[in-house]
Parts: sequence; C-alpha cells; structure tokens
Amino acid sequence: MNQILSVDNNSNNKKGKKAKTKSSGPAEISSIVKFFSIAILVFGIFMIGTGSYSMYRDTTKQASITKPEIRLEQTAGTELTLKVTHDKELVTVTYQWNEEEVTKVQTNGKKEVETRIEMPSGVNNLKVKATDIKGEEVEFTKEYTIESDIEINLEPEGASLKLTATGNNKLQYMTYRWDEEEETKIDIDDNEIEQTIEIPKGLHTLTVIVVDENNKTETKKQEVNGVTKPKLEVTTDGNNFNIKAEDEQGIKKIEFIINEEEKYVLNLEKELSLEERKEFEYAYPLHEGENKLEVIVYNESDVTENFRALFRK
Repeated sequence: MNQILSVDNNSNNKKGKKAKTKSSGPAEISSIVKFFSIAILVFGIFMIGTGSYSMYRDTTKQASITKPEIRLEQTAGTELTLKVTHDKELVTVTYQWNEEEVTKVQTNGKKEVETRIEMPSGVNNLKVKATDIKGEEVEFTKEYTIESDIEINLEPEGASLKLTATGNNKLQYMTYRWDEEEETKIDIDDNEIEQTIEIPKGLHTLTVIVVDENNKTETKKQEVNGVTKPKLEVTTDGNNFNIKAEDEQGIKKIEFIINEEEKYVLNLEKELSLEERKEFEYAYPLHEGENKLEVIVYNESDVTENFRALFRK
C-alpha cells in the first residue's frame, strides 16, 4: 500500500507541477497585449499631435502670405474711388491708365489707403498694384468706357502740332502746356477750335485741357518728339532743276513730281550713309516747255518740307 501511496503522491505532484505551468501562460500573454496596447495608444497620441501641429503650421503659413485687397467703386460719372486694405502694412500702391505714367498713392505704412481717380473718356484700361511689407504683391486690371462731350485731336504738321477740339456744347476755354511749364489759356466760346502749336525740339509731354460751358472737362496728354523741318532749296540753270536739301537728322527720302504725272522717288537711306544724307544735292533735266514741279523732302523723323514752282525751258 505504501508503494501505491507513493506512486499516487508522485502522480499528484506531477499533476500539480503541470497545473502550475499552465496557469502562468495567460498572464504572460496578457502582459504582452497590455504592452502593445499601450505602445499603440502612445503612437496614436503622437501621430495625432504631429498632425495637429502640421495643421496649425499650415494655417499659420497661409495666414502669413495673405495679400492686399483692391476695391474700385465708381462714385461719380467720371470718378473712381480706389480702396486698398490689408492685415499688414502697405508699402506701395500705384495705378496707371493704359501705358501712361504710373501714379503713386501715399501709403505711410498704413494698412488701408483710399484715393480718387479721374476717369479719361473713351475706352481705357486701369491697372492697380499693391505691395505689402513682406513683398507680397497683388495686381488688378479693369477696362472702363466713358463717353465724352468733348473730343481732342492732335496731328503733326511739319514742325508744329495741329490741335482740334470739338464739343457737343459750347467750349468755354482751353489750356495747354509743355511738360511742367506755365500753361497757355485760350478763350473759345464756340463748339470747335483749331490751334497750331509750335513743337519745342526734343522729347516733351503736351497736356491739353478743354472745358465746356457746363464745366465738363476733357484732358489729353501726349508725348511729342520735336524736330526741325528740313531745309529745301530748288533752283534752275535753264537746262536742269537742282534740289538742295539739308537736315541735321539726315534726309531719308525725296519725292518730285513733274506736271502732276511723272513721279520720282529717291530712297537715300538705302544708298547713302547718314553723314552723306545730312546735305544732299540732285539735278534733273527740264522738259521742253512748262515744268510744273513739286518737291517733298522727308527727314529721319518723317518731318517734311515742300516746294512748288513752275519752270520753263
């Protein structure tokens, strides 16, 4: 019986040992699961935090590159109000009609500026630019059409300029000036005026202002390159007529017509150097009988001088 008991005890001991081994397995698995759960939770929190920071950084970056806002409002028949607003200091604000001179608006480091702009008649493009303290720039362009009661035309006429102004109503007066010199005033009291203006030598800006009886105003600015007319002398020796032309820019072309039928053209710029064209002489035989002659000389700026005469042979 002792042996049987002894065997039974050993069997129980073995069973007890096996039971102890089995009971430790679930605890280890539970610990591993807890470890990975915590790790995943920490990683998730890290990723959420990183994403939130990235979103905040992108939002901050977008806020830092905002640009000025430009608004234009037609407050009167021929007047615009320009407003530029921003959340940062404005450094420059400019506007320009077509390709004319750029006008600067005083900003003085403000975040909002406002100015009034007079609209020229006809179809014109207005370009506005605004730049902030960080160098961010915005540009706005819009076309405006204004019908005018007054029309001003400028046409070259040799070394002068022919100025014509017409109005739907009586014109009261006109002023004109070269560059920033003192203006000249001309009273009109008519629906139309025609005036010849001598062009000063060199490149200059002419400003013309016309006002009608209803105080409506039209302004026209134009750059004009003033040049002198060529000198032209035509003589005859009985057999030929002789053309002598001079110009400091150079003679580009000479045309002469005999008896309103025969036309001849001398394209000097293709044959002679510039120095050779500053003084040029040419002789052509006279026809028997009457020679009704017309000569036209062109310089490099296409300013012309004419000569008409009747020669007999």
